[in-house]
Amino acid sequence: MWSSPARWRQVLLPFLMSLAAQIHYSVLEELDKGSFVGNIAKDLGLEPRELAERGARIVSRGRTQLFALNPISGSLVTVDRIDREELCAQSMPCLVSFNILVENNMKIYGVEIEIIDINDNFPRFRDEEVKVKINENAATGTRLALPFARDADVSVNSLQSYQLSPNIHFSLEEKSGDDGQKYPELVLEKPLDREKVAAHNLLLTALDGGDPILSSTMHIRVMVLDANDNAPLFSLPEYRVSVPENIPVGTRLLMLTATDPDEGINGELTYSFHNEDDKISKTFQLDSKLGEILTLQSLDYEESRFYLMEVIAQDGGALLASAKVLITVQDVNDNVPEVILTSRASSVSEDCPPGTIIALFSVHDGDSGENGEILCSIPRNLPFKLEKSVDNYYHLLTTKALDREEISNYNITVMVIDCGNPPLSTESYIYLNVADINDNPPIFPHTPYSTYILENNPRGISVLSVTAQDPDSGNNAKVTYSLAEDTFQGIPLSSYVSINSNTGVLYALDSFDYEQVKDLQLWVMASDNGDPPLSSNISLRLFVLDQNDNVPEILYPSIPTDGSTGVELAPRSAEPGYLVTKVVAVDRDSGQNAWLSYHLLKASEPGLFQVGLHTGEVRTARALLDRDALKQSLVVAVQDHGQPPLSATVTLTVAIADSIPDVLADLGSLEAPRDSQASDLTLYLVVAVAAVSCVFLAFVIVLLALRLRRWHASRLLQAAGGGLLGAPASASQFVGVDGVRAFLQTYSHEVSLTAGSRESHVIFPQPNYVDTLLSQESCGKSEPLLISEEINVNEELGVVQVRFFFSMLACSFFFFICFLNLFSSAKHGTLDLGSGHGPQGVGVESQMGLLAQCRVSLRFPSLFLCPLHLHPHMHSLKRNKYFF
Repeated sequence: MWSSPARWRQVLLPFLMSLAAQIHYSVLEELDKGSFVGNIAKDLGLEPRELAERGARIVSRGRTQLFALNPISGSLVTVDRIDREELCAQSMPCLVSFNILVENNMKIYGVEIEIIDINDNFPRFRDEEVKVKINENAATGTRLALPFARDADVSVNSLQSYQLSPNIHFSLEEKSGDDGQKYPELVLEKPLDREKVAAHNLLLTALDGGDPILSSTMHIRVMVLDANDNAPLFSLPEYRVSVPENIPVGTRLLMLTATDPDEGINGELTYSFHNEDDKISKTFQLDSKLGEILTLQSLDYEESRFYLMEVIAQDGGALLASAKVLITVQDVNDNVPEVILTSRASSVSEDCPPGTIIALFSVHDGDSGENGEILCSIPRNLPFKLEKSVDNYYHLLTTKALDREEISNYNITVMVIDCGNPPLSTESYIYLNVADINDNPPIFPHTPYSTYILENNPRGISVLSVTAQDPDSGNNAKVTYSLAEDTFQGIPLSSYVSINSNTGVLYALDSFDYEQVKDLQLWVMASDNGDPPLSSNISLRLFVLDQNDNVPEILYPSIPTDGSTGVELAPRSAEPGYLVTKVVAVDRDSGQNAWLSYHLLKASEPGLFQVGLHTGEVRTARALLDRDALKQSLVVAVQDHGQPPLSATVTLTVAIADSIPDVLADLGSLEAPRDSQASDLTLYLVVAVAAVSCVFLAFVIVLLALRLRRWHASRLLQAAGGGLLGAPASASQFVGVDGVRAFLQTYSHEVSLTAGSRESHVIFPQPNYVDTLLSQESCGKSEPLLISEEINVNEELGVVQVRFFFSMLACSFFFFICFLNLFSSAKHGTLDLGSGHGPQGVGVESQMGLLAQCRVSLRFPSLFLCPLHLHPHMHSLKRNKYFF
């Protein structure tokens, strides 16, 4: 027994027990909030600060938290005042169980705390006053049942005894029931006389065994009735019935039967509950006339497994009888198992090892027996398993490595089923996300890539889009594209193409030219943004397609830079099919764009010439006639087969003659076309040339005078021996006649004069060019230039010098006549300056016997044709060819 309530609050009686892997404590009820219960950190083998660091917390199911963890001291304390009677009623011992979860390692520990009762409740009667009836002829020793008191405390603090106020007729006796309850009874000690005392007032006191002792009182009014000598009698002293908990409301459970042999009002019985508590009165209904017990609300085995009540039957004469009624509730499988998720990981890395804990949960079934036995399972095709832990707790673990690329998340179905009949089950779902790691490189769907692009493409045009897929997610799947560094023809590939790093679109940075770049070999690299990044590459070949963007280029006949036309020779004796010339052209394009065809667009004499479609050969179509003009103009077109086709033209002038002298003689009579736009310019040029010629003529006269003086002095000297005078001459390549330029290949001539010889020869060596004009005479002919049989050495030398001076005089006169002719031509508008690209050389060579060297470059448009060699023995030409 405790001496005072203060001592109850100070002494906590904590103790630790290690039974069944649980921690046990005991604590008094009604302690203040925050009262110490036990040092849980020490009992768990942890330091106080480790409770918070490891995430320790209390987990309990379906009730208010009564205790809490103090993270500072590491102790278990009360959350609020604890009322044992409210918590456990009359049950002993009063145990509160819960679990402590250590979050970081997902371990759980069972804790059981016993709540110790203190004497904090008074014994209480249901009614403050009760009336009891008794017949006046009741025999001594008659017992009257009295309402008993209830005490919410247990053990010594519960109801211990009753006391009755002193009187002469009644005494008090106590009777203990099977449930341990003490029932008070009035015992008639002395016969009653209603006529003397009609009612007796008594005071009943109920006492508990606490310290201090608590008590309560009830007034008893004993009414003395008229004589009724037969009391009611039940057929059974105790009625028992078992019913399932799921019976419907209003079901009749049993019927009580009592009899009274008296008649009249003394034989009429009334049934009622005696000493029932509120729970029974709310759950059951007793028919006062029939004695039937009905249900007022549903029964719940989990709430109360049986109901014990007392029923009395009282007749009209106040005689009564009592009987016990025990209603046992049978359990049925009416509670579905439930899953309580205690802790879980929302995501797990795909490279986690087998055995990684995913979740911790508990299962519970409110039924009992087989109905409360639970089986827990998950689908077998998942890489997880269940492992039983403490009590009804389970761990969900992995069984093998996960692959996010195959399954990125799991919705794990946890099925729990009880063993009832029929069995009940429930499903709970645990969602698990598999976190990605960078374990997959980007992959190209095609390998290799090839694409085509037309040349002359616009700059910045999109060529191709490459795409690489990365089965990872997030940054691990974000692909960046780049080109491998390389060069083409010594130029970096980045100068030709670029790639968008985000989209993989390949762009042309420049306009491609098929004739320079036909294809490019590239390597495209795709890298993800993982850590470390993974990459892959692929070969890409870019082919440049040809476009018809090049005009055919004519190689032969070549067009002079001044715009003059060429002249080909055709003898008048040429037969049909005679090869006059051949037009040679190339096209820088390829394929069909480079296939060339030749066409005769225009001819001054239709039907005279024909052009080979594919060869470009210009041949005579018929025999030449005398009536055919000397100069024939042909326009030949060269066309490719591109779309659209491109073409180039060349104008050929064919001179019809058997020999070059004939050509030179005949062409001298041709009149050049007038050009009114160049008349003013021509006049200015003629004036300028005339001024230069006058200066030159004055220079020649002075030179002649000097030469004559030297010659006169040399006559006084005796010449001994001989000498050799060599005079190379070079003729220019063009002779202009009537605005037409005839091309003659450059020749090197050697004039040899020897003292002491009777003859001198002019030798014309073989030209070193393949495209020279052909002549009917051989190149080895020679003709004597100086014929003198009787001249001696000194005279011969003098003659040479005199002839040299006269030759210079003749040349000066020759230029003067040319200038007069130029002036006359300019005045009459017959002078042609060509394309205005500058004067072209006209070679004039005179083969007078004493002329050592004479090179004059002039342009004689329409006056006359200056021959290359005026000597009768003209150098032979290899080809009959002129260019105009």
